[in-house]
Amino acid sequence: MTVLRAASAVAGPPHQPYHDDPSIVGFFRDLVEPFGCTVDEQRLRQGPNVSHRYLADRLLDDAGMTGEAADLVVVTHALPDVHPFTAVASHMNMLLGGGAKSFCVSEQGLAAPFTALRIISAFQRAGRAGRAVLAILEQTTLPTPHPLVDSGELTDSGVVLVLGEGEGFGLDTVDTFTSPEAAADTLAELGADPAGTLVVLGPGARDRVAAPAGAKVHHAGTDSYCTSVWLELARNWRQWQRDFAAVVLCDIDPFSKAGQVAVFRSATTPGPVR
Repeated sequence: MTVLRAASAVAGPPHQPYHDDPSIVGFFRDLVEPFGCTVDEQRLRQGPNVSHRYLADRLLDDAGMTGEAADLVVVTHALPDVHPFTAVASHMNMLLGGGAKSFCVSEQGLAAPFTALRIISAFQRAGRAGRAVLAILEQTTLPTPHPLVDSGELTDSGVVLVLGEGEGFGLDTVDTFTSPEAAADTLAELGADPAGTLVVLGPGARDRVAAPAGAKVHHAGTDSYCTSVWLELARNWRQWQRDFAAVVLCDIDPFSKAGQVAVFRSATTPGPVR
């Protein structure tokens, strides 16, 4: 089964200098102008400029994982990178020994990390990966308007999860729901577990999903989008696996309204991941 072995989190790292590269600005213009959008270079000059590569390097360094071998590296994000020409999954692969399969999952909003967990679990069940590294990255320097970034509430953040095989704090299920109501129904069932359940709600779920009766609830901060519940997991998972039989991560994408739920269990025999 897919088991969480280690984790690292970073939020609000130091701002980085603007990388003045006309080719990047030109790329952004070619990308968005056919759709009626305009690139504002001042947004790039004045932004934090914390790239995905910077976040990945910081996460691996903080966790002391640089140089440790991995079989699979998956990078996920909802917001695009400020440096679009960097293959961050390949870069992380290099830092982790260069022998892994590596790729990125994106264009899914905050569902991307949940999808990545399904992929990682499938690789491990098929015997194609032993040690997997999942990166969840969020940077806030964009050349065009974005409602979440422009609200001023988001901060640059990232999470790395190391997922192995065996017994321990294991991934049980990953589910996607087309509506907040469907996600809430599932949370109500999971929260009724008499063995003890912690429900971790992301900012998108805070006002759309009622906390299940009888379950303890932990709220993620409002300053993140796709990293929300994963920041809390990375910071607290060791204590949570001692205190609870199950930890349920739930968030609702503010744009698609789709609900995402992932369940980790401290028991040694979780069900199949779907």
